[in-house]
Amino acid sequence: MSTPAERYQQAKARTVERGTVLPDFRATLGFDLDPFQEQGCQSVAQGHGVLVAAPTGAGKTVVGEFAIFQALAQGRKAFYTTPIKALSNQKYSDLVKAHGAKQVGLLTGDTSINSEAQIVVMTTEVLRNMLYADSQTLDGLGYVVMDEVHYLADKFRGAVWEEVILHLPQNVQIISLSATVSNAEEFGGWLDTVRGNTDIIVSEHRPIPLFQHVLVGRQLVDLFAEDLSFDESAGQDAAKTIVNPELRKLTRSFRPGGRHPRSRGPRDRMRDQRPDTQRASRPETIISLDRAGMLPAIFFIFSRKGCDMAVHQCAMSDLRLTTAQEAAEISEVLEEVAYRIPSDDLEVLEFWSWRDALMRGYAAHHAGMLPIFKEIVEELFTRGLLKVVFATETLALGINMPARSVVLEKLVKFNGESHVQISAGEYTQLTGRAGRRGIDVEGHSIVLWTPEVEPETLAGLASKRTYPLNSSFRPTYNMSTNLLAQFGREQTRQILESSFAQYQADRSVVGLARQVRSREESLAGYQKSMECHLGDFSEYVALRRKLSKVEKHASKSRVQERRSAAEKSMQAVIRGDVVDLHSSRLSGRAVIVDLDPSLYDPRHTVLTEEGRLRRLSVGDLRGPLSIVSRIKVPKSFTGKSPKERRDLAASLRNAIHEHRPPRKDASSFDFEGSDDFQREAESLRHELANHPCHHCSDRENHARWAERYWKLKKETDRLRRQISGRTNTIAKQFDKVFAVLEHFGYLRAAEDESDLVITDAGRRLRRIYGERDLLTSRVLETGALEKLNPEELCAVVASLVYQSRRDYERPDPKMPTERVSEVWDELVRCWAELSDVEELEGIDPTDPPESGLIWPMYKWARGASLNSCLRGSDLAPGDFVRWAKQVIDTLDQLAKNAQLPPRLSKNARKATDLVKRGVVAYSNVLD
Repeated sequence: MSTPAERYQQAKARTVERGTVLPDFRATLGFDLDPFQEQGCQSVAQGHGVLVAAPTGAGKTVVGEFAIFQALAQGRKAFYTTPIKALSNQKYSDLVKAHGAKQVGLLTGDTSINSEAQIVVMTTEVLRNMLYADSQTLDGLGYVVMDEVHYLADKFRGAVWEEVILHLPQNVQIISLSATVSNAEEFGGWLDTVRGNTDIIVSEHRPIPLFQHVLVGRQLVDLFAEDLSFDESAGQDAAKTIVNPELRKLTRSFRPGGRHPRSRGPRDRMRDQRPDTQRASRPETIISLDRAGMLPAIFFIFSRKGCDMAVHQCAMSDLRLTTAQEAAEISEVLEEVAYRIPSDDLEVLEFWSWRDALMRGYAAHHAGMLPIFKEIVEELFTRGLLKVVFATETLALGINMPARSVVLEKLVKFNGESHVQISAGEYTQLTGRAGRRGIDVEGHSIVLWTPEVEPETLAGLASKRTYPLNSSFRPTYNMSTNLLAQFGREQTRQILESSFAQYQADRSVVGLARQVRSREESLAGYQKSMECHLGDFSEYVALRRKLSKVEKHASKSRVQERRSAAEKSMQAVIRGDVVDLHSSRLSGRAVIVDLDPSLYDPRHTVLTEEGRLRRLSVGDLRGPLSIVSRIKVPKSFTGKSPKERRDLAASLRNAIHEHRPPRKDASSFDFEGSDDFQREAESLRHELANHPCHHCSDRENHARWAERYWKLKKETDRLRRQISGRTNTIAKQFDKVFAVLEHFGYLRAAEDESDLVITDAGRRLRRIYGERDLLTSRVLETGALEKLNPEELCAVVASLVYQSRRDYERPDPKMPTERVSEVWDELVRCWAELSDVEELEGIDPTDPPESGLIWPMYKWARGASLNSCLRGSDLAPGDFVRWAKQVIDTLDQLAKNAQLPPRLSKNARKATDLVKRGVVAYSNVLD
């Protein structure tokens, strides 16, 4: 029987839900809603926007599904947006199963299915483009579900989310679904500011408990001292209270030089080196997990090559994880794929080895694979037919592939520039895959231990549940022209100042301004305390500070001149010179016995009067070496024999006795370069001595307050500069973008100079989307693309979308045709002009065009096989298909751009058809 409090909450919920379709939605579910799901659905039912932040696998998509259910009941449209095409494809399939193919559409740039349906799944870029084009598809839109909205932190594509949120009509309800972020209230507060009436719902509870383990050698050890689940470990002091002592002891014993806990001596140590003290191979690890009931599992390996190698290792070990019935089901799925793909392509795609691994129950999953191969891996894993998937971290984003266990082979990954440790947020995202709702009673996270892994560091990653969401929003050329066309310059500035990026900057400015006000109060107090009845003490202190600065410059100049003189003297000496040392650690005289040939900071060997060999560097000298005599150093002298050192030291002493000029201390060296500073210092000292405050009996007390004042003023000025730098940062960037657009004639001042007017070139730019939007538009202006045939157009467009995974390309690449070569030269010229202006305006330069995809795309457009296209390139089949779809997307933009010549648009349509064939067109979504 429920408690009075529970009955009260139930009654309250019934009141809220009365007159809504939420009870009907509940009836369609096979489970009870969790409290956060219930709260989110109630907010949607009441007409509110909502931000739901919850762990991976907690079921936050239920709130989005209710919004779709309500839209269908009301006869309104609902869009479900995702950051990546793969997730859009998966969500499309899910919604088709729930509501039928007639009710659901899909738009992902290169794929269009039933686009005018009541429910449309799409990538966020597609929705952004619709908004700028004022598409009729937006008519009747009531709800937009933004899945994985924390993706707005993505450096390259995150800004699209903010554009959509800012531009959607106010009557559209936005349902934002996010991973658990530490600043959900901040993000929700911004949503409430720009959209109005937004409820923030945060849950850190996982419905399936997640337990953390470390595999040390062949021993699986709990990370925490107690059986702490995901929820219980959050917020604990990992370094002091929760790390398993047994894990600490075990890892210490396995480090280089460490003793095995049972070892007692050399013979015992040899006896104790059993297999469980060595790191298990991947197949052995999988077998161990299988025996422990921890499969299916996802192994996260931060490298495509590593994933493929893991599959190969399992195949070579003859590992088999499937039953005969499961293998038969897998074979049935794969037969259809083999039937659809030409035999030549099957070979280059290594289909048969891929099939063999799938039949055994394991596979890789990464961006280098063909999209249809990845989709099949996802489908088979979700159906429980695959037991192990080796994946890169891209799998952690949204794709619904939960497992019982997640294995992390390393905690370090390459971020494109260097190897860095994964963040707490990334760790949470990756391990969040463990534990299948409705299937598993608990999930398991396993980290493979290496000597670089500290248990305390790992516990810190596992204990921290959240990470901050920071905006990556910045105005682009395309965005700026579209905003200007719709709203004018001033309103556009206001819109940009409404972005989450500016909201975050402004919030930080509030804190900085509070610090400035506090410091200003202290400064006023300090200034009061340093007042002097004899005169202006601030003026007196300014003179003292100036004198101190000049004296420092004089000292620094003197040191530099001394070092310069010392360097020259070190370069001038020869073997046998007897020198007078002015050294911080050596004194007296010595003879040069060996010269260091280094031009920079030479280190000569000298023999002292006492017969000791010493190394002498410029840093040892307080001034230049003085040559006082010369003696002969035997060619055979090595300094190794005490006798030869004694003999040479005797010769040195004799030479010194014969020629002993008066010693000149290093401090007595004259340096003319610092004379100017000395004269200025003397003048300031005179000015100070004649200042009224110099004779104040309380002068030093005033001076102490003055020192505090100047120190605090320096800190306060730094804060003011920070505030100045953060205020209107987005609008300032917007002005720089406009300056570049004006320079190239995309914008011009109106006749009354009240606003900016978009030119024909600017109107063309409004329909060009991509990382190189302005560069694409610039080369279109030249008319060079109109000379190309469809195949050549494919090749040139490839250079405008492709981003090499390498840091370099071959210089002056050979082009497929003379016309392509001419356009390439024009493209490079346009980029050079553009990047020069961007640098002048202080904007990050546009990426240069890249040639790595030109030949493969040209061959593909001419009908060549996949094997022929990839030969000689570094492209994996999956990469080629992914870039080919981006080529299709850009060609489609050219085909539909009304501002372009008809011939070019026609060729763009033909080129699209040439690319969209074979493996590029394959997708399970179309089945």
